[in-house]
Amino acid sequence: MMTPTELLANNALFDTMSAADVEELGKRLVERHCTKGELVFEKGASGSSMFIIRSGRVEIFLPADGDSPKVVLKALHTGEYFGELSLFDDKPRSASAEAVEDGTELIELRRDDFTDYLSRSKAATLAILGELAERLRETNAMISQRAARDVVKEFEENLTWGDKLADKVAELNGSWAFILALLGITGGWGIINELLPRPFDIYPFVFLNLVLAVLVSLQGPLIVMSQNRQQLKDRAQADTDFRVNLKNEVGIEALLREVASFRGETNHRLQALERLAHQRQLDGGGGGPH
Repeated sequence: MMTPTELLANNALFDTMSAADVEELGKRLVERHCTKGELVFEKGASGSSMFIIRSGRVEIFLPADGDSPKVVLKALHTGEYFGELSLFDDKPRSASAEAVEDGTELIELRRDDFTDYLSRSKAATLAILGELAERLRETNAMISQRAARDVVKEFEENLTWGDKLADKVAELNGSWAFILALLGITGGWGIINELLPRPFDIYPFVFLNLVLAVLVSLQGPLIVMSQNRQQLKDRAQADTDFRVNLKNEVGIEALLREVASFRGETNHRLQALERLAHQRQLDGGGGGPH
């Protein structure tokens, strides 16, 4: 089993720090043992620490809400971490975390210990800021790119003649035209050889059987090639759909923040207007006789 310091060193958030910084920060880690079904933290709770899984498994989920069932967002295993955003802000947890195995062991890094150490080590602070800046650049690049793409069109533009032939064969094999054509050729072959005075392929039509065998042997690989390419298309389409959904979700969250900010500002202005109107009423009423 890895030591807490080794877990910290292998963590993507701290792997840019020097060995000495990791060793010193590792001394501030706290071990936490959880039983199966125990909540590490709840959604909406105040967050003040991140966790690294030393052993066992943890599920990140959204709790059931009314008729909506529990939604598991991610299953984490040994070496993975969660709750890292609470090291940098004091906002409520956005999801719940629960141990799903007995004997789950976590390594906890508290915000106070983290910030106290960063205030003492300039190199560690720069390393953490560099890692966060790199993640921010990656996120900005992903969001700024156009997510929606015509994946099928891109695939078709890059097809070779062999790929196109395989697709045509697979398309033809799955049609009534192929079945009827094959029946027509077989029937015509037999009738012609029966009517000719010197048939080129007498019954039981050995040459026809050879032609059909060669046709079947070629069809199999061509169909598999087409199916493999279709799987690549589906995988690329699924990746594009994920990027579109992610970008939409980010846009909706940004819009909600803007609406909330606008609502708060509007309420603030309305309250200021109400106070001003109330003050004017008091000033207007104060000038009368007593």
